[in-house]
Amino acid sequence: MIDAEGLSLTLDKKHRIFDDVSFSVQAGQTLLLSGKNGSGKSLLLKTLKGLLRPSGGKIVINGEDVSAKHSRRLALTGLVFQDTDLQIVAQTVRKDLLFGLQNMRVEKAESERRITRIADQLEISHLLEKRPALLSGGERRRVALAGVMVMNPSVIFLDEPFANLDYPGIRQVLRSIISLQESGATLIIATHEVEKVAAHCDSMVILDEGTVVLKGTCEKVLPSCEPYGIRVPRTGGSDIPVSELTWLT
Repeated sequence: MIDAEGLSLTLDKKHRIFDDVSFSVQAGQTLLLSGKNGSGKSLLLKTLKGLLRPSGGKIVINGEDVSAKHSRRLALTGLVFQDTDLQIVAQTVRKDLLFGLQNMRVEKAESERRITRIADQLEISHLLEKRPALLSGGERRRVALAGVMVMNPSVIFLDEPFANLDYPGIRQVLRSIISLQESGATLIIATHEVEKVAAHCDSMVILDEGTVVLKGTCEKVLPSCEPYGIRVPRTGGSDIPVSELTWLT
């Protein structure tokens, strides 16, 4: 579904953000992208999305080389920002979900079908007429996710989806992620809070100072993460099995 091959990003011709980043995510799978703050996770997602131009390497989506086609990457991918204020712009949730569809000139009947389907899937139907400013953190994150999903992207990126959420909010977002997976979505989740979501991911990539230092299955990668600023969840001195690393019971 999506391949990054030797991807690099340098800003202002001298500030290297990441270099020689390579990984693949198959259709319907979920990749956990992790690393300490400043490792380059968010800027990598923005590059994959088409908001930044890579300095080198290749991005392939659905077999199409879109490395030099930022508008094509914008159309094929969806990014849920860590700060939902950057994404939610309208006076009601329904109008916010309509915003992107209207820009795409999607017919009204089709727009309503998409909104109804996605709102039902993410359990936000009861929020459609509410003002986003009055929603909880978890609700706002799900609304931002819905705003991406109605655009029917091939790949969805989530940047720190659990940031600044309380326990109920984390559970809400995690249930939404699982719902996406059950519908066959292809996801890349960037977070340093691996204990919340590792059980639901197929593979894992660790960035350190802009370089891929570990990649593979979560079971293989997670025990070796600690030198790169990622806390390895333990209980009684023993690593917690990856299958148990979820905030849902």
